[in-house]
Amino acid sequence: LAQAAGFNLWDFCGVSSKTMQTPAVWAFAAILLSPFALGAEVTLQLSQEEYEWVQVLGEGWATPLEGFMTEKEYLQSLHYEHIIVDGKFVPMPVPIVKACTKEEKAMIEGKDSISLLAPDKSVIATLSKPEVYEHRKEERAGRTFGITHPEHPYIAMINQAGDFLVGGKVTVHKRITYNDGMDQFRMTPEELKKKFKELGADAVFVFQLRNPVHNGHALLMQDTAQKLKAKGFKKPVLWLSPLGGWTKDDDVPLKTRMDQHHAIIKNGVFGDTPVVLAIFPSPMIYGGP
Repeated sequence: LAQAAGFNLWDFCGVSSKTMQTPAVWAFAAILLSPFALGAEVTLQLSQEEYEWVQVLGEGWATPLEGFMTEKEYLQSLHYEHIIVDGKFVPMPVPIVKACTKEEKAMIEGKDSISLLAPDKSVIATLSKPEVYEHRKEERAGRTFGITHPEHPYIAMINQAGDFLVGGKVTVHKRITYNDGMDQFRMTPEELKKKFKELGADAVFVFQLRNPVHNGHALLMQDTAQKLKAKGFKKPVLWLSPLGGWTKDDDVPLKTRMDQHHAIIKNGVFGDTPVVLAIFPSPMIYGGP
């Protein structure tokens, strides 16, 4: 393009025609003319909570939602606790959104896609056809929780986030792992279906929690297994589903909870009911009953 326009890049850089034949100069040119150097790639940093939402989206936990919510999806979620897909209402009471600042908004607008950066600054996903819209924080808090108190832990995160939201389809480039000794318990929905089939389950019941299992929890799970068997199910399987994403600093850490879950399974708390221990990767909302 530069040559067609009569512009000599090498003269501009002070490089002679002989020197420009060397590999080092061509390497320099490749960097200089790369899409990144020309500003074609726009990147957005994900917060830890947003990174966890990317995992939720990429693994299919929020199906049929394919990415961070567009404004239309966001308003449907806020006001109807559903999104509308192919004319049908699909339950989606919690907005799954990506925040951005005014400065980031200016970079995003007009782009066909943007790259999303993991906490370690690596590119983890691509967001296609980004749509930027206002982050109405008080409305989001009020419609989601019924309160706007700034000391609510999740509302505090909402208020600290950018003043705009960006939505669009998210394509995750690689499986998200944490290398914390618990990745084998982070199964995808498809992997869980396969596991239940391998166990010969004719019914699956799920208990999701962010705390260690206490006696009341255990009694509920034991009772559910008994009632399913009384209804004629031969092999009900329990999916014990600890929440694995962000929680308050004073909550029991995931590793401690997982150790406790392993201990009660080993000690036979659930009797002869098969148990699949598998982490749900969502951040904690603290939405109440």
